[in-house]
Amino acid sequence: MPKITTFLTYDHQAEDAAKFYTSVFPNSKITRISRYGEGTPMPKGSVMVVDFVLDGQPFIALNGGPHFKFTDGVSLSVECNTQDEIDKFWNALSDGGEQIQCGWLKDRFGMFWQVNPKILTDMISDPDPKKAQRAMNAMMKMKKIVIADLAKAYNG
Repeated sequence: MPKITTFLTYDHQAEDAAKFYTSVFPNSKITRISRYGEGTPMPKGSVMVVDFVLDGQPFIALNGGPHFKFTDGVSLSVECNTQDEIDKFWNALSDGGEQIQCGWLKDRFGMFWQVNPKILTDMISDPDPKKAQRAMNAMMKMKKIVIADLAKAYNG
């Protein structure tokens, strides 16, 4: 089977982004940094590619220039078990970025993230459509997801 790795392209912030992400997530590290050489589209010696791991998941970040932009059509999803985890990741990732709706945010590098509780999936897929709709309606009004508020709405 081929190995699939998420490949992120930045203007010039690949190393800063990788350093930041590896500081936020446990079991994370930068594994390799490659630099541009002579005759390449970026200045010789500048960072070209950063290979890094976030909690066991491999990523590659490239400095490709200003024409590469992230959109909300692609996001990285962080599934959390507790409100403390949500608060930790939400606060770290949204610092210097933009808090959006429904557990979504854009970090300071322009990458979109979803920070959601694992229980949310169970709630919005509940066979009782009224419970599921109440949870969905509550989530739609939130920026950062608050598990207690979801549960209150879900339970009526």
